[in-house]
Amino acid sequence: MVKWRASSQSAPTKSRKRSSPIRMTKNYLEAAIEIAQEAGKILVEESSRPPDIRYKGDEVDIVTQADKRSEQAIVARLNKYFPDHSVAAEEGTGKENASEFRWHVDPLDGTTNFAHGYPCFCVSIALAQRDTLLVAVVFNPVHNELFAAARGEGATLNGKKISVSKVATLSTSLLCTGFPTRNRKASPNLQYYGDFTQRSHGVRRDGSAALDLASVAAGRFDGFWEFGLQKWDTAAGVLLIEEAGGRVSDFAGDPYQLGGPIILATNGLIHEEMRAVALEISRRPPTPVRH
Repeated sequence: MVKWRASSQSAPTKSRKRSSPIRMTKNYLEAAIEIAQEAGKILVEESSRPPDIRYKGDEVDIVTQADKRSEQAIVARLNKYFPDHSVAAEEGTGKENASEFRWHVDPLDGTTNFAHGYPCFCVSIALAQRDTLLVAVVFNPVHNELFAAARGEGATLNGKKISVSKVATLSTSLLCTGFPTRNRKASPNLQYYGDFTQRSHGVRRDGSAALDLASVAAGRFDGFWEFGLQKWDTAAGVLLIEEAGGRVSDFAGDPYQLGGPIILATNGLIHEEMRAVALEISRRPPTPVRH
């Protein structure tokens, strides 16, 4: 467990000009690791209890007590350590201000899995300075796997360097994707899922975008795509993949923007092949959804 030092609790300010960017980035990462591990303990504790499931405005998008407890703990710690920073958190307990530093927090990515006792979920925390991601942590408390990255310093899994896979063709690749909990009938992903399944070694749908992206960074998956993800879903995973040597864009090949409608993340070797297939699918007439 990383022990955060009180002397490193604040972000760079005018009175601390001598603090090097590298030192501060290391401090941010150490704090994110500590906070993610503490939140992971909460998720494990809550997983041993009957789930307290509530719905966010409909009968599809759920939230549990674990989401709330984890987020409250994360946001409280971030506010303590970095009181001048913005915090964007999925369940709405963060704070927005004029700071150039913003934390993107998903306290429980894979809530549906968690609620059903399927052990595929994680804590995802990332820090951006303006539009530049600085640090990323994805923690799977079930398997005690901690993925971490700092810009320019590479990506790690439990402290060991990781890199994307060397699979060079779509036909031999293992892919992953996801589907939205809301507006499922409006999502075009079934067409992409079917086509990529036929053209690859297989497609997995695990229900946690942050873990999917971390798995691409670790070389377990070779590519990932999805539609309509939020900033807190992808922020940590994007930096992990980039620091592990992969590539992240939209289907047009432009750099992925957090909160953008489409994300394509790969080991880099199959990126253009996947992108070409995705563009081909996008030009077809949509297939009607059967009821």
